[in-house]
Amino acid sequence: MTTDNTGTSNPSRVLPLPGPKPRTTAAHVGPPRSPAHRPLPPALRGNPHRRRAAALLAAADCLAAVAAAAAVTAVTAAPGAPGAGGGEGVLAAAVLCAVLLAVLVPLNARAGLYRIALAPTALGELPALLGRTAAAWCAAAAIPAAIREGNAPGWTLLVAAVAAHTALACVARGAVHLARRRAGRRRPRSALVIGTGEAGRRVTTALYEHPEYGMRPVGVVEPGGEPADAALAEGVSVPVLTGREDIVRAAIQNAVRDAVFTRDPGTDPEAAALVPVFTDLDCTVWVVGAASPAAHPAAAVPGAGGRTVEHLWGFPCRRLDPRPRHHRAGPRGKRALDVAVAAAALLAAAPVLLACALAVRIADGPGVIFRQERIGLGGRPFTVLKFRTLRPRDEHESATRWNVADDRRMSTVGHVLRRTSLDELPQLFNVLRGDMSLVGPRPERPYFVQHFSRLHPGYAARHRMPAGITGLAQVHGLRGDTSIEDRARFDNHYIETWSLWQDVSILLRTAGSVLRLGGS
Repeated sequence: MTTDNTGTSNPSRVLPLPGPKPRTTAAHVGPPRSPAHRPLPPALRGNPHRRRAAALLAAADCLAAVAAAAAVTAVTAAPGAPGAGGGEGVLAAAVLCAVLLAVLVPLNARAGLYRIALAPTALGELPALLGRTAAAWCAAAAIPAAIREGNAPGWTLLVAAVAAHTALACVARGAVHLARRRAGRRRPRSALVIGTGEAGRRVTTALYEHPEYGMRPVGVVEPGGEPADAALAEGVSVPVLTGREDIVRAAIQNAVRDAVFTRDPGTDPEAAALVPVFTDLDCTVWVVGAASPAAHPAAAVPGAGGRTVEHLWGFPCRRLDPRPRHHRAGPRGKRALDVAVAAAALLAAAPVLLACALAVRIADGPGVIFRQERIGLGGRPFTVLKFRTLRPRDEHESATRWNVADDRRMSTVGHVLRRTSLDELPQLFNVLRGDMSLVGPRPERPYFVQHFSRLHPGYAARHRMPAGITGLAQVHGLRGDTSIEDRARFDNHYIETWSLWQDVSILLRTAGSVLRLGGS
């Protein structure tokens, strides 16, 4: 069952697949849950398939290195060779193996030899393996305790060691690739195909008919809304998903690990808005068909020198690697900065807080602190704290009125607090409690989150990062009654390019705008 952009159920909307009926039937996408349920977009559970594949390939390389080191040590420690003692031979093998692994594994990782590929082959990886194995053995040869003159000339032994090591690595990695292909046929990973046009149909059919790719489509995504053809035809049909919430829900419920784009995210804004959704769910993103020109440098198989292009049953294909997710690696640093700065700011601003509270109490009566529900990290609600600048008529007005900056009911004290942004100071307590961060997308009320998420692609993706008192959008003047689309774009750019120094620079720029009375 799927839903359209308005959330209306429409179980009959399915995408027919052309050609003969494949051997496998489509998986069922679970029905939508109640509107009150809010799945967390940033699953952050990790992709076990990617981790397992990388671990197996690394183990294969290590096994080949150990075998090659043992063989070279046995040759150099043969009877009549210098230093043929048994204990010394074991030590030499251990040193040689340690040097090889210390050099080889990082080089292979940097070359992308541990990243997932559609249909990897040991022969396709041979050039990259040969070059990096030679570099590792040259580094080992610089240690006299590792490689010494034996019965064969040193360079002859070195060349033979590189050749044998490369052959062993190819055999070991070939066995891993074969085992992965067999496992993919038996237990294919759930996948979503993005694009319901002719390319989407052909790619979906190819994945069903060729299980060696290890992917089984459980749904097709149409970012633009209603599909052009929703009739049920003979053969396999899969659900068509259009709304972002349905896409996220289907991905979570079906443990989707691959997203196959037949629309180019580089030129299609609607497809581009879905890329961070899938990367947040730790899905591997593929771009196939006309969206993936063979000349694209990222289309090459890792380690193949850019000459061999990956393909999905003849469709040019490339893996879309997201920008480094610095905010995943640095949440502790960001949290430490929040706590340190917020605590120091509360101590330094204690007299200002007391003066503001007293002014609000005198001007507007009881109820100095204003509490309101906002949406934070992962779509979770929390209560934001502010100095009261206006007393709303009722809860409905508080939850649904967009801007009160020009409301005549606001007192002079309220105007001053909003103009100077002093009404935001109590949010430092939100930061200490962990509800917010100093820097991040500004939190909004649930009513407007739902409204803006429907109107602006990428708005809901802002909730990948904790909400902030200030942010990149705010220091560019996007606050108050300004473009929501522009704010979402700035917020998502901040999330994708996060660094600790960026937070510091935004805080410094915010301090400058407050001194210029840049509030709203």
